Amino acid sequence: MIALTDQPINTDEVIAAVQANGAGAINVFIGTVRNKTQTKAVVRLEFEAYESMALKKMQELADQASARWPVQKVAIVHRTGVLPIGEAAVVIAVSTPHRKASFEACEFIIDTLKEIVPIWKKEIFEDGEVWVAAHP
Repeated sequence: MIALTDQPINTDEVIAAVQANGAGAINVFIGTVRNKTQTKAVVRLEFEAYESMALKKMQELADQASARWPVQKVAIVHRTGVLPIGEAAVVIAVSTPHRKASFEACEFIIDTLKEIVPIWKKEIFEDGEVWVAAHP
């Protein structure tokens, strides 16, 4: 499951997508919208994506993780549009035979996703807004 959506992410569906008989571990990362960046109160986030390229890059990440670790299945779902505080912006699930590989593969996917996938985040504050670099 590799997807972009403008609807709330169903975490249970993402986890179910990586269920596998050979999996002894499923690691799930859920990136959520927080209410503060440093000292500024965040009102909401807005995400935009170059959809066809983002989906291609997300699949490449899943393929790279599968080449580096004994991955059974990978799911990556990222939101677009306007997200309120507390909403899941991204859900990544990875199943592997053992826990260490699932943690490592999941961390690789989220870190690399922020660097190479064309998804842009705008933070909206009470007194303005700013586009955020993945790794400022």
